[in-house]
Amino acid sequence: MARDRTLPRRRACALAAATATLALAGPAIAAPGTQETGPWTAGLATATSLPRGHDVSSHQRAVNWSTARARGARFVYVKATESTTYRNPYFAGQYDGAREAGLIRGAYHFALPNRASGTKQAQYFLRHGGGWTADGWTLPPALDIEYNPYDSKHKCYGLSKTRMVSWIRAFSDEVRKQTGRRPVIYTNTIWWKLCTGNSRAFSASHPLWIARHGTSTPGALPGGWKYWTFWQYANKGTLPGDQDLFNGSSSRLKALARG
Repeated sequence: MARDRTLPRRRACALAAATATLALAGPAIAAPGTQETGPWTAGLATATSLPRGHDVSSHQRAVNWSTARARGARFVYVKATESTTYRNPYFAGQYDGAREAGLIRGAYHFALPNRASGTKQAQYFLRHGGGWTADGWTLPPALDIEYNPYDSKHKCYGLSKTRMVSWIRAFSDEVRKQTGRRPVIYTNTIWWKLCTGNSRAFSASHPLWIARHGTSTPGALPGGWKYWTFWQYANKGTLPGDQDLFNGSSSRLKALARG
């Protein structure tokens, strides 16, 4: 993900591996394939036959969505908020523009766990674009939680592993309370191990969005996840912003959106 404002782009996620399950708010729903036979081990060349998408923030500003769709985009995540003090000024145009072009879209929140509680940040996110509706065009809200981009000495925001897990759970519980959905979790394996102790608390009920760039596979699976749902495999390409894949068919992507 790209940090907004005028500060340098962060890309610590690119150094790490993660993976995601196609899981909804109830029992987990497996993505196609398994660790032995599916896109998880198929490699990028094969996996690119899966639905392509991207994620954007204020860096991309006015996106030409019809061009993005013509180039193969079928879904997009749009940054809505950060902590409880920042809103993407281009969010409405990006979010609505994607839908008008025929893309399935969702919103994501960049977490700063040292600034406010998980509950308060979820509330802020949901007030400013992070909602969900069962229209078949809206992806579950997503939580972007990773290295601290503002203080490299405190990669885990000064939180212990136990407190970090509690923070994520509080955010998730508030999203579930208000929308009926568990959020997608965007992270990477190295950070997840470092800052949550490789917690397995979320793998049964939260889709995971893997961040790993410059490699042919998503790599090792964190915290009990057996499948990836979204893979952010590059920070630039033919689509605006970061490049993503969905681990399933177009009908499964629709099913995830419908809930």
